Amino acid sequence: MNTRAFAARDDARQRLAENRLYHFHGGLRLRHNKKVSCELPVAPAPLPERLFVPLLQQSGPEARATVQAGQQVLKGEAIGCYRHLGAGCLHAPTSGTVEAIIDHPASQASGRDGRCIVIRPDGRDAWRPRQPIADWQATDPRDLRRRIADSGIVGLGGAVFPTGYKVDQASARGIHTVILNGSECEPWISCDEMLMREQPDAIVLGARILQRAVGAEQTLIAIEDQMGAVHQALQNAVERSGADDIRVVKVTTIYPEGGEKQLIQVLTGLEVPSGGRPTDLGLLCQNVATATAVAQAVTEDKPLIERIVTVTGPGVTRPRNLLARIGTPIADLVELAGGYTAQAARLVLGGPMMGYPLASDANPVIKAANCVLVLGEADLRPPQAELPCIRCGECARVCPAVLLPQELNRVIRASQWDEAGAFGLQDCIECGCCDIVCPSHIPLVAWFRYGKSEVRERSIERSRAERARVRFEARQERLERIKRERKQRMAEKKRALRDKQDRQANVAAAVARARQKQERKP
Repeated sequence: MNTRAFAARDDARQRLAENRLYHFHGGLRLRHNKKVSCELPVAPAPLPERLFVPLLQQSGPEARATVQAGQQVLKGEAIGCYRHLGAGCLHAPTSGTVEAIIDHPASQASGRDGRCIVIRPDGRDAWRPRQPIADWQATDPRDLRRRIADSGIVGLGGAVFPTGYKVDQASARGIHTVILNGSECEPWISCDEMLMREQPDAIVLGARILQRAVGAEQTLIAIEDQMGAVHQALQNAVERSGADDIRVVKVTTIYPEGGEKQLIQVLTGLEVPSGGRPTDLGLLCQNVATATAVAQAVTEDKPLIERIVTVTGPGVTRPRNLLARIGTPIADLVELAGGYTAQAARLVLGGPMMGYPLASDANPVIKAANCVLVLGEADLRPPQAELPCIRCGECARVCPAVLLPQELNRVIRASQWDEAGAFGLQDCIECGCCDIVCPSHIPLVAWFRYGKSEVRERSIERSRAERARVRFEARQERLERIKRERKQRMAEKKRALRDKQDRQANVAAAVARARQKQERKP
């Protein structure tokens, strides 16, 4: 690690110790609409008749199924295996029978069907044998990280990046602070708020385990300044734990402060470098629900098979939060929330800013499903014709990533991919702020997603072309080597033949001389 990297880490540590808050560029103040789903406690959703568990449950390619149709499985048993980013597993949400592995709506942003393992519950909810780590404080951090990876835990804030890989990388780079993100800034979503209200001890325990797993010195739990009940609950949990290295911090409520890089900037005043990671500043950022999942994985040997989902919006009768098994059809959750109202017009997975519409409530709950939002007609923006950009700069004013969306839009439409990279396309967090303020109704985020997919495809094509070039050059070198070796063998054979002929000639000459000498004798 170079001197500059050490200086950045020390700077971040010192700024955190000052216990002051900063600001990030741009952002929007939005109506939260959270209270409506916080009036009822979190309730466990009953087992559905069928569970549809998608094989794609984290960033990267989908898992490989390790079960077959007709196989009996136990709750928590591994049913899929990932080979991307440190591997990991996908687990059965309950005991039952694997009926099939089929293409089914998989709750992905693309809207395409995906491979799903269909499980028919047997009603026993019988666990596989479990081995909790009772004395986690004395356990080797490597074993804690392995347990996290094996439990299939991913970032539950929405990114679903494999937590096992993330903590492995963090421990290798050296971390001084764990940040637990409880700043649930997107409207309507309240699953994290309810979790912090009802399970603060589990969050604090998860924070302590993460600290040990990565060797961090302290933990900051960041919550919104409007969460008074949450602050008190977490503060009491910290006091009960006896930990003096965990601090609860209130941050200003502004969207998208829950973004990893934006929250880090608020807490430290420092920006994560473009193309960099929080570990460059000695920080590990995790969602509070992820920390709870870590605590359960270590102390209960419970893999990630369920999560709290907010079911809300004008289109449901009784908005609330439900603890749902992964694979539960969304239709079941809507029914538990009282069913649809007459206003129901659109079904969205996630929040109104970064969520995506679903074509059907047959889609299952996935690890990334923090909210099922049913919007009414009044909540939908009426379709309006896209107008030319008037260069007003509003999109740049609100962009939390300090980009120039108008310029990105221009170069993407012109397929100038190198320029798009230079304008920071990969730094776009797709928060939707630019879409909201654009007076020309340009779907900027849609263009940025398209641009990212094109850049990604071109990168894949370049990689394929590079691999093809390497294979071609290796083949040419191999053919040249074979040709040289064949030529060398032929030369050696010719040389051996000449040597043999020379030896035979020498022998013949010697015989001739001997005969001549014999003939000259009297």
